[in-house]
This record gives sequence, structure tokens and C-alpha cells, in this order.
Amino acid sequence: MADIIDFKIYGDDIQVVEIVLESGEGVRAEIGTMLYMDTGIQMKTNTGGGMLKGLRRMVTGEKFFITTYTNHVETNQRIAFAAPYPGKVIPLPLDKMGGRFFCQKDAYLCSAVGVDVKIAFTKKIGVGLFGGEGFILQELSGDGLAFVHAGGTILEKDLGVGEVLKVDTGCITAFAHTVDYDIKFVGGVRNALFGGEGLFLTTLTGPGKVYLQSLPFARIADRVIAAARWRDGE
Repeated sequence: MADIIDFKIYGDDIQVVEIVLESGEGVRAEIGTMLYMDTGIQMKTNTGGGMLKGLRRMVTGEKFFITTYTNHVETNQRIAFAAPYPGKVIPLPLDKMGGRFFCQKDAYLCSAVGVDVKIAFTKKIGVGLFGGEGFILQELSGDGLAFVHAGGTILEKDLGVGEVLKVDTGCITAFAHTVDYDIKFVGGVRNALFGGEGLFLTTLTGPGKVYLQSLPFARIADRVIAAARWRDGE
């Protein structure tokens, strides 16, 4: 059973999550995301479950190691985490979401001790060949709180049974395990060549909750690189 933690999210476009840990409680997080912590919290960095698990984490785009922060004093202690790029923090109470949720490989921020974070390859050949960012996902499982981050405006969609939503792959942040996930060809030569969205779109079929981001980090990086190239060419 995962630790039960209290939290508060601060900020607007660049958000921070502050977590309150009672004595003995802990939280796990990606390396480099901790903002501040009280003196009663001790940190321990490891692979989160052996060499193989560390390697699997690297495949999903995360660090080889993960850090666990535990309150070792009798009084409540506070610790805060910030995303590695501008965006918002989304809390996922897994006990109210069927115990499992999928997220993009770089979306995971932190979670209560007891929440399992593992790699989740998509099973369909179409997704594997053309999914790009969506080919490798992370599966969050357990009954505790997990936090993911995303860029831009966050849209929360509740898909009904059989309801279909077509999305740019990079704009998907997280979705319920009940949502069917596939990659579809956009169709039409002009759409494929000049549509600006690539050859394929992700198709999400309900039922289940979906979180979308309006500004994935890859788009920010592409604009920065393009601007740098343009300035170099002056």
C-alpha cells in the first residue's frame, strides 16, 4: 500500500508541487526535480529496483537512478518538486483511477512511496513503427498519488464508451488504462505531405480519462533549434 501524502500546487504556468510528509512517509522523484526540503527529510538515490529497472528507466527517457525522500523525524516535513521545463503539474490519485495510468515517457515527476513506475511498450505494430514519442510509455500503478507534468494548457477529457479522439502524438500527457491507444494514417497525399502534423495521428478510444498538453517540450525545442539555425545563417 502506498503512503498517503498531502500536497499543494503553487504557481500558474510554471508550477511547483509541495508535499507534506508525516513521520515515516516517503516520496520518490526524478533526479534533479527537487526544489527544497525540510531538514528532517533524508534522501536515498538508487535504481529503484536493481540494474535492470534502472536500464528500463533509461529507455523511457528518464534517469538511470531515482531518489527516495523519507521523513525521519516525528514532526511533519515539507518537500517540493518542480518540472524540468515550463508547464503544469497534474495529480493522479491512482486509487480513484483503477490503479493504473499511462503517461508519456518524460511526463513522470514524482509519486508516493509504494507507487510502481515501469516501462510500458505499446503492443500494436502500427504504434511501434510510427508512434514516435508514443511508442514507449510509462505505466504508473498502485493505490497512491502520482504527479506528472506537461507543457502549455492542460485539457482533461472524459471519453465515453467507443468515443474516439484523434490527437497529435506529442500532445498526449497521460490516459487511463481503459483507453485504447493506436496510430492511424492521416490519409490523403496533401494531408501527409503538407498538413504539418506528420503522416500519423494517435487515436484514443474510450472509455476513460485523457490529459492533453498544448505545448509539448519537443515543439519548444524545435522552435529554439530553428531560431538558432536561422541566426547562424545570418
